Amino acid sequence: MTSPSGISMVFMGSDSLAIPSLDFLWERRNDMPIRAVYTQPDRPHGRGRKIRPSRVKTWALERGIDVLQPASFDEGAISRLRGLNPDLILVMAYGHILPQPVLDVPPLGIYNLHLSLLPKLRGASPVESAIVSGERETGITLMRLVLQLDAGPVIDREVVPIEEDDTGGSLVGKLSEGSPALLERNLEGLSKGSCEESPQAEREATYCRMMVKQDGRLDFAKPAAQLARRIRGLHPWPGCFARLGDTVLKIGRASHREGKTPGNFGQVLALGPEGLEVVTGDGVLILKSLQKPGGRLLPVDAFARGFPLRPGDCFAGEKMYPLVSKKPISPKRFFQLRDKTC
Repeated sequence: MTSPSGISMVFMGSDSLAIPSLDFLWERRNDMPIRAVYTQPDRPHGRGRKIRPSRVKTWALERGIDVLQPASFDEGAISRLRGLNPDLILVMAYGHILPQPVLDVPPLGIYNLHLSLLPKLRGASPVESAIVSGERETGITLMRLVLQLDAGPVIDREVVPIEEDDTGGSLVGKLSEGSPALLERNLEGLSKGSCEESPQAEREATYCRMMVKQDGRLDFAKPAAQLARRIRGLHPWPGCFARLGDTVLKIGRASHREGKTPGNFGQVLALGPEGLEVVTGDGVLILKSLQKPGGRLLPVDAFARGFPLRPGDCFAGEKMYPLVSKKPISPKRFFQLRDKTC
């Protein structure tokens, strides 16, 4: 692939899932140099809350690429971006909403690699929401950025199947590794401004909101299949959990078995060969790994050696909030939910 001489780009991203795409772009830097990388400001991480840079920042610094980390795009930040004179901007999991003056900077446009098959699952948690919603496939969509949330015209898609054992974490990895193929097919067209763009079907749009820790709660009155998908989708973050007696246990992996079972919702039936069997509104939820506060995530049989799990014990169910809606959830609604997080 040969790009027009003199074309340069800026990359905006904050999550490590962008690294395979950056590696692809770096290999082609002679055709299209990366003028700068934008990423979120350094933030505290882990139990020690130590300030550490994103992997995207580390990647860029190791290659001598300028890194910019504006907290917002005020006039100064926009002026700095204009000064870079990028012809093209690529965005992937950046974490900033870009205002119109930013969208107007590059003459070839700003394009986003979004981790869903748009117009499905616009918004902040498309990977987790795809699993929780029972989708059989998802993918990466290359689209032009516009002011409306993830509503810009589509250039191309890379479809990725969702396997029965996929978690939010494993599916992110698959999508991350699939992104270079999408760039391989389209980077030359983007650099020439010749890519065909197709408008999204607005009537088919759905929206997924930002997740909070509270989303890990489980309502055992729901069907076991739905609960198992939620546990898979929300692993590793925020993770699902439930109170058993006085202890809140984190649930790592789970499966389910169809069929009605007598007992109270959340009641432990048995510690069987597949895991801990729990009554739900429809079917049996089988918990395969558990973690107590301060402990490690362990297979249920190993966990039970140090923590009593008895038939008849009952997990306390709590209300689960949906992740997906037909309209964007208002900021007011989101902050009401966030303020109640555990």
